[in-house]
Amino acid sequence: MTTERDSRHVNDETPRERFYRRERQSVPAARAFVSAALTDWGVGERAYDIALCVSELTTNALLHGVPPGRGFRLHLRYEGDVLRVEVHDSGGGWPRPGDGGGDGDADESGRGLLLVATLADKWGVVERDPGKTVWCEFVQAAAGAPLTASSRRGCPGPR
Repeated sequence: MTTERDSRHVNDETPRERFYRRERQSVPAARAFVSAALTDWGVGERAYDIALCVSELTTNALLHGVPPGRGFRLHLRYEGDVLRVEVHDSGGGWPRPGDGGGDGDADESGRGLLLVATLADKWGVVERDPGKTVWCEFVQAAAGAPLTASSRRGCPGPR
């Protein structure tokens, strides 16, 4: 007989991954993909925050990290008490949160990463060849408990 906790443990060890092309429909498709995975894994309390972070990271990948003719990969993993979201793209540059305090285009830059830094427990950027991976993590309070906010730690600055 399988209990809810037993089935969640099995799902915890099954990462989910999907590739998306450089097109506008990829952001809502990625959000739907994440929502389905969170439902399967029994994550409810912070599902909205997680989906919002996925929207921001995938939008950034489309706008700044995916060269024409390429795409990005969304990877989810829920192990133990940590849900990790990774967005892999092949573009250059190093994302940084902005303050939205300047004029013109600078006003629009970096706000999504400020949301990610606020909502996620940890986030960061790592190099890959080609491109980079932007990731964020959400930590459970205790085994079997729903995901809740723990500490708020931001990303180190660009190298």
